[in-house]
Amino acid sequence: MAEDDDFTRFVVESYASLIRRAFLLVGDQGRAEDLVQTSLMSLYPRWDRVQEPAAYLRTVMTRTAIGWRARRWTRELPTEAMPEVGMTRDQTSDLELADSVRRALTDLPAAQRAVVVLRYFEDCSEVETARVLGCSVGTVKSRASRALAALRAGGLLAEEGVR
Repeated sequence: MAEDDDFTRFVVESYASLIRRAFLLVGDQGRAEDLVQTSLMSLYPRWDRVQEPAAYLRTVMTRTAIGWRARRWTRELPTEAMPEVGMTRDQTSDLELADSVRRALTDLPAAQRAVVVLRYFEDCSEVETARVLGCSVGTVKSRASRALAALRAGGLLAEEGVR
């Protein structure tokens, strides 16, 4: 019973950050929630054996998201424009930037996207990212390089050397 309480406490404390990570990986709120639930279902039976649940979930979520991206696209297509919502200029520019980042991440191949999320949003080292993805550090470096080049080409990042 205490293990169930520990698991529940872990979920309550980490759910918001798990959803943020999942959203960055899949680019859709509903799929992000599905990804978190799927990953938590994988963790629960192993709860008493997993040493670092956050690291375990990072790996499960990333690998599951990559697997989902490899499958056929089945999302709905909106048919009408969303109504305008009154916002301040700062809110509008923040939303535009967030939308630009989301779109740019969505355009990256799944493996490159996973590297960008783990390295730059999760602040994982190259070694940790390689471990999560089950690849070499050199692969992480090349995927990150290609992803950043694509983001620069899309205008999301400043040209190399300009900070």
